[in-house]
Amino acid sequence: MSILAASFLCLVPFSCCAQKVDNSTVKSINLDRYLGSWYEIARYDHSFERDLTHAKAQYALNPDGTITVTNSGFKNGRFKTSVGKAKLTDTAGLLRVSFFGPFYSDYRVMMLSEDYNYALIGSGSPKYLWILSRNPKVPDDVLKQILDVASGRGYDTSKLIWVNQSMPTIH
Repeated sequence: MSILAASFLCLVPFSCCAQKVDNSTVKSINLDRYLGSWYEIARYDHSFERDLTHAKAQYALNPDGTITVTNSGFKNGRFKTSVGKAKLTDTAGLLRVSFFGPFYSDYRVMMLSEDYNYALIGSGSPKYLWILSRNPKVPDDVLKQILDVASGRGYDTSKLIWVNQSMPTIH
């Protein structure tokens, strides 16, 4: 194989397979209404939540204006929790979240129902996507709307992992 051919093959994954998504945020958000508990209905697979069931997120405002983010769920029948911090930005629907010291990532509220019961969350990378709900079950028609929004933004919804939200078995 020539050097030119080898160089071309190295570029192929980057040129043809780079996923383009619209991860723009909602135009406005009422933080007081957004705070509280959310059930994770679906997510893209990633190492830090792999095999986690009954996943929930709790958002609480701190006196300094930051937000405590408490993620929880069950892994192998054992309750797990992870506490992080989020900072507001000048962009509506965009938070900067950290679970690992000084390293922050984008948390992008890309879709939010009028009643603040359902949300579609992304990040700065197309590798992350979450569907959140105030309830552990989402009506089929609402779920279809959320999936249509995600697909319309360029996300591959077939990659979503559906989170078990039935009653957990505690060990």
